[in-house]
Amino acid sequence: MTKFFSMLLGLLACIGAMAQSALTGQVYDAQTKEPLPGVTLSWSNGTAGVTTDANGRFSSPTNITIITVSAVGYRQQDIPVTLGQPLRIALEPAIEDLQTVVVTGNREAALRTQTPIAISKLSPRLIEETKPTSIYEVINKTPGVLMVNLNNEQHMMAIRQPMTTNAYFLYMEDGVPIRPMGVFNHNALLEMNQFTVSSIEVVKGPVSSIYGPEAVGGAVNFITQRPTAIPTARVGIQVDQWGYKRLQFGAGARQGKFGLYVGGLVSRQRDSWMARSDYDKSSYFARLEYAFTPKTRLTGTLSYNDYNSQTSGSVDSTAFFARQYVSTTDFTYRKTFSLRSRLTLEHDWADGSQSFITAFVRNNSVGQNPAYYIRWTTGSATATGQINSSDFKSYGAIAQHTQRLRFLNSKLIVGATIDLSPNSYYAYQTDLATTLRADKKSVVKYTLVKERPDIQLANYQADIHNTAAYVQYDFEPITNLRMSAGIRYDRMAFDYTNALDKTSGGKEYSQVTPKIGATYDLGGGKGLYANYARGFAPPALTAIFLKRTTPTLSGDLFYYNLQPAKFDNVEIGGWTSLLHNKVYIDAAVYQMNGTNELLNIRQPDNSTDYQSAGKTLHRGVELGLTYRPSKQLFFRFGGTYAVHQFVEFTLSQRATDAIQNVNGKDMPSAPRSLWNTEISYYPGWLKNFRTSVEWQHVANWYQNQTNTVGYGGYDFANVRVGYQWHGIELYTNVLNATNALFATNATRGNNPTDRTTYTPAAPRTFVVGIQYSFNGK
Repeated sequence: MTKFFSMLLGLLACIGAMAQSALTGQVYDAQTKEPLPGVTLSWSNGTAGVTTDANGRFSSPTNITIITVSAVGYRQQDIPVTLGQPLRIALEPAIEDLQTVVVTGNREAALRTQTPIAISKLSPRLIEETKPTSIYEVINKTPGVLMVNLNNEQHMMAIRQPMTTNAYFLYMEDGVPIRPMGVFNHNALLEMNQFTVSSIEVVKGPVSSIYGPEAVGGAVNFITQRPTAIPTARVGIQVDQWGYKRLQFGAGARQGKFGLYVGGLVSRQRDSWMARSDYDKSSYFARLEYAFTPKTRLTGTLSYNDYNSQTSGSVDSTAFFARQYVSTTDFTYRKTFSLRSRLTLEHDWADGSQSFITAFVRNNSVGQNPAYYIRWTTGSATATGQINSSDFKSYGAIAQHTQRLRFLNSKLIVGATIDLSPNSYYAYQTDLATTLRADKKSVVKYTLVKERPDIQLANYQADIHNTAAYVQYDFEPITNLRMSAGIRYDRMAFDYTNALDKTSGGKEYSQVTPKIGATYDLGGGKGLYANYARGFAPPALTAIFLKRTTPTLSGDLFYYNLQPAKFDNVEIGGWTSLLHNKVYIDAAVYQMNGTNELLNIRQPDNSTDYQSAGKTLHRGVELGLTYRPSKQLFFRFGGTYAVHQFVEFTLSQRATDAIQNVNGKDMPSAPRSLWNTEISYYPGWLKNFRTSVEWQHVANWYQNQTNTVGYGGYDFANVRVGYQWHGIELYTNVLNATNALFATNATRGNNPTDRTTYTPAAPRTFVVGIQYSFNGK
């Protein structure tokens, strides 16, 4: 019996020793509290270390006293080990470090410096300190990017393109496009929940080989907040002196294999500086993660957005320069509803390979009476408008597998997408009366006289079938040189019924888009990259099925003959760190040639005649620079100098017209230079206090295709101040601090009688907010 008890005690001792042979812990981002995968941990006793799993977890031996923790884009830390206490390690981001991890290059985590494209990451800290009321306040900090503010969160975009509403940009949420190809909306980002975005990645230039043809000018990927490693909650309010109010909240936690994050905002604006510009927005987001094992995970997200706005439109020159921000309409509006959901199953294989499949659904509707569709001929006492509605539902899937190979340290990426999106659209005319100024060259006010559903401008239904397959191979032929080659096949087909000409049928666009690129690591935080990529953009269905103002000579009433725009982009770039990593510079030079680019000609009544013909040139240089001389100071600069020109584009084939073509002329709304720069100060003598001054510059641009009238551009400054005390943060953002008078958009037709219309920017605005943040243990 004594021998038996001795053996039992020995066994229990062994079990106890085994139970204490390892300590468990978790590493997370100190800013967002999100778990950090792939973090390297090394032990002080000289034994080999480990890396954290997808949920930031790790195990360590007990016979160590110090753990060294390091990750790309974060400051290295040495953590003392205290036995009997959980190891929860919060890593501080290195905000000045260019060498971050990005996912938008090929839908998986990769080093920015091993991705041969121009890509910028807007960090969680930058977003949090900006405290944006609208997403453009953050996006415009990206070198070479201008998100044009059209007020009430409405916008256009300029990424290697003029300021445009064309379908040349791809907007994504966690790598899933928020709209199907063929149903682009230049205002789509007002459907985003800006409070639950963790970071934003912006790719400049075509990335068609992975993401598809609409990513011509660039792609913007909003990466949502993950469930946090520790329980967190935050709630806040924002107000300004112009009647804007917003309540926002977010909370996240993990328990065992489950993780949950929920957040949302409710905003409203009443009686603002611009007459007739009230709006309401409700936006909610939820993300649920479940880990079957550390290598197999399931993620589900749900995004809901409801937006209802009066649309004040633009003002004429008399009102603009007199700072009389009075809308010419009191009847225009935009109502948008969107519901998006995805379910992603992903698995990490033993050799470092990865697989995922994502199923998604989308439900979207936009109803509007837009000011930009008002048609008026100079001097006329009447005008016409338009009421339209666009609705779609999507059902689709994205699948991708990455296979790691020992041969040349390479990896093979294969993927496919499928998307079925029934789409319906109608538009009909409204009759308007005009109140003119004394010179009868501009309108003081439009009055809605009658809605005319009997005069239909568009009425179609289409079932869109988008399919694609792609492959990409990355390898290292020699040390420090990494090559990447890819090819993608896209097919956009739709079956349609056009009620206006009582026709039905089908149409198809297909294209193969290749890319090839390389990065070369020069060592010491320096490197070069180069790439070639081709992109194409099919015309939007709303352009194809919009009834022409005047039939063609052959009698065509619609734009069935529009062809896809095609682009060839070549760029070289590089990055460098200087002064012991205090300075980081990122630069790129590109040239993109467009063929069959969808362009338009303004008619005397301000209607649009589409053409997908001719050639264009887009050439520029982009520069990003950060400098952090100390923990107290941080300087950031991002800008571009670019030329966007017509190479071949015919305006008229009539011999009586003075201008036949615009070959060699600048495209309208194409400023040659723009930059955004900011200096931030974090005083050591007042912990948790911050202040920054930001300067936005946009150079002059031509308002029309004939380059006869220009707008002088604009400069304005923003000042931000914040202070946090025991989880309570008070802040104020002074936007347009100098109260500059400027327009974010100024356009004019080609006709001699046309007058400039301006989209005025807000006068000096004081945004005041308070936010409470709770962090558990």
